Amino acid sequence: MNFLSSLFYTILEFIDMGGPVLWAIAAVLFFMWTFIVERIWFIYKEFPKQARMKIASWDAREDTMSWSAHRIRDYWVSDARESLNAGLLLIKTLIAVCPLLGLLGTVTGMISVFDGMTGAGSGSARQMADGIFQATIPTMAGMVAALSGLFVSNRLEQAAFVKTHQFADSLPHH
Repeated sequence: MNFLSSLFYTILEFIDMGGPVLWAIAAVLFFMWTFIVERIWFIYKEFPKQARMKIASWDAREDTMSWSAHRIRDYWVSDARESLNAGLLLIKTLIAVCPLLGLLGTVTGMISVFDGMTGAGSGSARQMADGIFQATIPTMAGMVAALSGLFVSNRLEQAAFVKTHQFADSLPHH
């Protein structure tokens, strides 16, 4: 329990140092990873079950050669493609939003640094360096958040592509 409370306070200190935009980055990161985990679950656990049922239905058909049978097959493949790719665009959008939020935090942080310096009439290099350090934390956090999802989302996109083609190949159209 001591480790968790220490971790919690460290995260709060980091967010306090970087400003309120880090809360927005944290929220986007939470939703992004929630959707990523859901897609992993669907692609690797749920879709194979659905595909096996469709393949069994196809294999049980007497007619796999007619025009209507081909339209059914095309519909099933299209439906599989849609279900495998569902949510991937949202994940990619959340990935793209993270660095933009980080940039927003940096810009607002720099504005407050310069505003504080002009209001206090101080131009000390130490004060400016501390302010710039704090203002750049959101950019770093936004980039790290985006990178954490970028590789996984590309892998999910590739897996959806492969699973779609494997499913289509499993429904022969003689």
